[in-house]
Amino acid sequence: MHKRLRLRNRADFSRVYRYGKSQANYQFVVYGLRRKDVEQFRVGVSCSKKIGNAVVRNRMRRLIKEIIRHHETEIVENMDLIFIVRKGAVSMSYQEMEKSILHVLRKASLLKAERRSN
Repeated sequence: MHKRLRLRNRADFSRVYRYGKSQANYQFVVYGLRRKDVEQFRVGVSCSKKIGNAVVRNRMRRLIKEIIRHHETEIVENMDLIFIVRKGAVSMSYQEMEKSILHVLRKASLLKAERRSN
């Protein structure tokens, strides 16, 4: 995932947490906030220490970013997104995780095909 597509500083995370809408399933929570000043979506990933040690948390971040990279054409633009990893996601395979992320994005109406039909 390209650096310009990542949420990085604390102010951006706080803004999304405060003003964004959230949706969740058993493995992930996604916060989304519409932004007029960015043409592409930006993504941040949050993993608590409850998930596991640094190796596990970083692996989860890498997998989520890779899944988002593969599906970036399907995700709506002008959004800041934050994914929060829950404990149930740690034991999942890549395919299960991909299905779960797409499910929570669909649930939050953050996929392009879903927004046209609504």
